[in-house]
Order: sequence, then structure tokens, then C-alpha cells
Amino acid sequence: MKLIYSIHKYDVFMFTWLNKISIHAYLVRFSRIISRSGDGLLYILLAAWLFWNDGVDHPLLQAMLLAFAIERPLYFALKNGFKRNRPQQALKNFKSSITPSDQFSFPSGHTSAACMVATLLVYFFPSLMIVLYIWVTLVGFSRVVLGVHFPTDTLVGAALGFSVAVFSLDYLLI
Repeated sequence: MKLIYSIHKYDVFMFTWLNKISIHAYLVRFSRIISRSGDGLLYILLAAWLFWNDGVDHPLLQAMLLAFAIERPLYFALKNGFKRNRPQQALKNFKSSITPSDQFSFPSGHTSAACMVATLLVYFFPSLMIVLYIWVTLVGFSRVVLGVHFPTDTLVGAALGFSVAVFSLDYLLI
């Protein structure tokens, strides 16, 4: 229990510090754009493009479909199992910059999906690794800046997305 309390205390400290720094207003503007890139529209467009070009036989499309079929239920089970309050509910006198899509914060679904799709893309297009993982990091960071997640929410989201992507690739391709 002490470990969980220590992690939560550090989480709140990092979250509070980030949301009080002088450049926070500028970060919010940038974070809204980055966060929207992880809303899901890009994943749908990518899947549609893959289907349009190669049909359902494209290995990246198959990996994405399997990965989302595993990740989304796991994400919902974790989110509704842990029921960790979002910063706005957990911290007095704090108001997030955006309205979150649901009640709980752990894990970050935006970060999970972004990391999962990025990992799948990196497998098929290794030259994009740096750009894609910078994007994943920025998606997670944006969710903290916007005040809808604590830092550990995004770290666990990234771990979930990465793990599901690796499992999906291993299952389909090996």
C-alpha cells in the first residue's frame, strides 16, 4: 500500500507542477491539436486506406483489427475495474482544459491506442520509428497537459498498447 501511495503522491506532484508552469497556456493550445490526432479518426482512415488498396488481406490491417479487438475490451475492463478518478475529480480547485469522454482516467485510452498503432506501423515501416514514438509521447503528454490524465495513466496506456501490438504481431505473423 505504501508503494501505491508513493506512486500516487509522485503522480500528483508531477501533474500539479506541469499544470502550473508559466508556459502552460501555450502547451494547452499545442496539446489540443496533438490530442485530437489520437481521437481515432486517423486509425479509421488508415484502416480504410489499407482496405481500399489490398482488401482485408493486408497484414497491417489484420494486425490492427486483431489489436483493437483485444485492446479496447482490456482498456475498458481496466478503466472500469480501477475506477481511478480523473484529476478534475481527484484534486480540489482544478479544472481540466477539455471535457473528457468518460469518468475514469486509468489507463489512458488515447495513449494506449496511439502506442499500439505506432508499434504496428513501426513493424511494417521501421524507418518511421522515431517520428511515430515521438508522436506517441506527445499524445500522452498532451493528455496530462490538458488535465484529463495523471502521468502514470499515460505510461500504463503506452505499456498496454505496446503489449497488445506485440502480441497481435506475434500471433499473426510468426
